[in-house]
Amino acid sequence: MMRTPVEALLHILREEGVDRVFGNPGTTELSLLEALSSDPRIEYVLGVQEASVVAMADGYARATGRTAVVSLHAAGGTANGLVGLLNARRSRTPLVVMAGQQDRRHLVQDPMLSADLAALARPAVKESYEIQHGHDLPVLFRRAFAAARRAPAGPVFLSIPMDLLAERTPVDVPARGDVGTPGPADPGNVRLAAALLSSAVAPAIVAGDGVGREGAVAELVEVAEALGATVFHQPFHDGVDFPFAHPLHAGMLGATNAAVRQALTGHDAVLIVGCHAFTPHHYTPDVPIPDGVRVVQLDSDPAEIGRNFPATVAMVGAIRPSLAVLADGLRPDHDAARRRFDAASERATRRNAELASFAAGPASSPPGGTRLDPLAAVCAIAAALPDDAIVVEEAITSGVLLRKALRLNRPGSYVHTVGGGLGHGIGAAVGSALGAPGRPVVAVLGDGCTLFGLQGLWSAARLGVPVTFVVMNNGEYRTLKDTLDAWHEDAPGRSAAYASLDLAPPHVDFLAAAQTFGVPAVRVGSLTELAETVAKATAAQGPLLVEVPIAGHAKAPLNPEE
Repeated sequence: MMRTPVEALLHILREEGVDRVFGNPGTTELSLLEALSSDPRIEYVLGVQEASVVAMADGYARATGRTAVVSLHAAGGTANGLVGLLNARRSRTPLVVMAGQQDRRHLVQDPMLSADLAALARPAVKESYEIQHGHDLPVLFRRAFAAARRAPAGPVFLSIPMDLLAERTPVDVPARGDVGTPGPADPGNVRLAAALLSSAVAPAIVAGDGVGREGAVAELVEVAEALGATVFHQPFHDGVDFPFAHPLHAGMLGATNAAVRQALTGHDAVLIVGCHAFTPHHYTPDVPIPDGVRVVQLDSDPAEIGRNFPATVAMVGAIRPSLAVLADGLRPDHDAARRRFDAASERATRRNAELASFAAGPASSPPGGTRLDPLAAVCAIAAALPDDAIVVEEAITSGVLLRKALRLNRPGSYVHTVGGGLGHGIGAAVGSALGAPGRPVVAVLGDGCTLFGLQGLWSAARLGVPVTFVVMNNGEYRTLKDTLDAWHEDAPGRSAAYASLDLAPPHVDFLAAAQTFGVPAVRVGSLTELAETVAKATAAQGPLLVEVPIAGHAKAPLNPEE
């Protein structure tokens, strides 16, 4: 059936399962807005800043498991949305992003907000196109949705001149096609992997975000339990790739090659699954894999195999069916595997008792307005979470502590972005709540991260989403101070190294900021009040911001070996 370009666009959106378009509009999107207003099946979700809009779409795509759609405005909107696109590409979130280009009839005059939008977006996305003709629009939209969801998933960008959507010339709309589903890895390689892992004396597993994205957590648990293997999450993982509360779970690897190497020392074989080459944060001269450790690597993306370290056995294939076949082929020493499992259970019991002691800190407010200990605070938050909560984390230093305290087991219940572009958390929490109605969402945010994404609170208020925004306010860029201390170990904490790293004075009034956007807010003064506030808020029907004044350093950090 022939349709006008804008009718073709709406038809493709509906066939691709799109029920929301996230956007911040301008004049170049007027034809799109007019068309959407006549179609009640697709809701336009308004945001007041493009970075927040892209983050909302990112959270929504992850919560629903579908490709989300974003509408940006010309060059300015594309530039503002780039941080979210960079995050989505790193986190492999499927997005189709369209930006309204200026009218083609006067592009030669360099009108306001015009630019080469496709080139501007290209470094931040999988593929980028400018649509020049109405008959190309349906083809490129179909191509964009296919590319966005094809492994490795990610954002795809389309620049659409405003006059093109106003055209009335009919265009043909191609049918929706299948992008194909990868099968399991080569059986011969799986047999080699099973033999190598079964013979290991001290096996380890690194669970990458590909495990969670491909719904393979249960299969990885089966492999880990068969081997009695120690399981680490990849550095700054984006989701639940292995149950946090499982006895074999040893937490997250540190985000340097040196930290990865230290954690893997003592193991003789490691299975690395769906992991993007460890993504180190700070440089260290070490290589991540200790000498003599045999590596078995599994990924659905062939570009990941051997990317930064050699693999003894390489498996390319869909992660879930490949792990299922691997589990069937394992023939480990079950007595040795049971001993490893029992030892891990004992360590987990000690760690859980330690976490409970932090969460049950003093009930009264600290004397003299002293800020709460950050580890105790995140333990109190974790203890207050309902079983069905979704935790969105963008808290940098507090977030590392929070990962130690959380006991999330349900896939999809933890949301982060390994992309590292700040301002993601508030928007992602709003999108998560829209995509998983009925589940309470708790966003644990650093004060600096909150300032980067503050405009997302407007959408939270407008939509009335049940999100609890917990702002961990230490009044400083703590992670930068910690990094400077590491660089200057001979003189840690010297004040000269901390120039411009404090957010006070003046103090940011987060309560007033939240209320400006229409979100009610409270400030807590004790661990008991914090836990009670979070527990109560997660049962509410609308948003709430909770400010938590915390100290810069945890007084009693957990044993790093735990």
